[in-house]
Amino acid sequence: MIEVQHLTKRYGVHTAVDDISFSVKEGEILGFLGPNGAGKTTTMNILTGYLSASDGIASVNGFDVLEQPKEAKSSIGYLPEHPPLYLDMTVREYLDFIFDLKKCKLKREEHLRQICKLVKIDDVYGRLIKNLSKGYQQRVGVAQALIGNPPVLILDEPTVGLDPNQIIEIRSLIKDLGKHHTVILSSHILPEVEAVCDRIIIIHKGKIAADNTPSALAQQFSSDQRLVIRVAGPQADVQSLLAGVPGVAKVTAMGEREPGVQEFTVEPKPGIDVRRPIFERLSNRSWAIMSLKSMAMTLEEIFTMLTTERIVASGRKKGGKRV
Repeated sequence: MIEVQHLTKRYGVHTAVDDISFSVKEGEILGFLGPNGAGKTTTMNILTGYLSASDGIASVNGFDVLEQPKEAKSSIGYLPEHPPLYLDMTVREYLDFIFDLKKCKLKREEHLRQICKLVKIDDVYGRLIKNLSKGYQQRVGVAQALIGNPPVLILDEPTVGLDPNQIIEIRSLIKDLGKHHTVILSSHILPEVEAVCDRIIIIHKGKIAADNTPSALAQQFSSDQRLVIRVAGPQADVQSLLAGVPGVAKVTAMGEREPGVQEFTVEPKPGIDVRRPIFERLSNRSWAIMSLKSMAMTLEEIFTMLTTERIVASGRKKGGKRV
């Protein structure tokens, strides 16, 4: 759906994007992360046709953004960090305006009503945008990106400035959108990216520092893959059951942490996710899991490690592992 090959963008002697390549499959939600000045926004601006590349190729839905800009742009719905809203318009007036601006050929009333229902703004359809809350204004911004049913959505900081409840609502909306669209999501709220995205790219100093699923990144960069689990059940029996789960290399009993609840550390074999079979086996014995946490690095820790000077110039992290 999206193909980027050897993309480079220079501003004089400064290289903002340095020979990066990646692809995004149809229906995938990609988290695109990077510190300020890493080249993240520049890359998205090239994909949307706002900037031209110095070298390399970018295509959206099979259309080259440089050679076929009209077709490529019509395949994209874009929500910038600050939604391009006209505050003195009503929601209906604004969406009508965007509908005409995009020269959309769909049935106007039906199409706009479907979008408003999807993003849950049908109850404010006739209100002035300036009188809406920040959360509703963000939803209107998402609505304008959806006009024309573009197969690709590019969302730049879609939850910035929202309260926790609004963030949860927008996060749920993005998950729903990912069922019918390919989505590139940029955000500085890393737990949000981890919860929503199928895959994550981290860009630093114009280069791709990491590209994988959240769980694979945790395995790639963490030396400690153990799980710490608390189970309500007899210690010896639970330990024996855990040790028999396929993919488990070692189980260590840590003792009783609360009445009737035992704590264990579980070391899986390399590259094996044992959480689901552990749950299934404990559930079959009616032994409740009181808590389960991973000792692997969080996305925030991985991001910090990759975008600070703890990565040496050779491109290896300390310990010799290639990034």
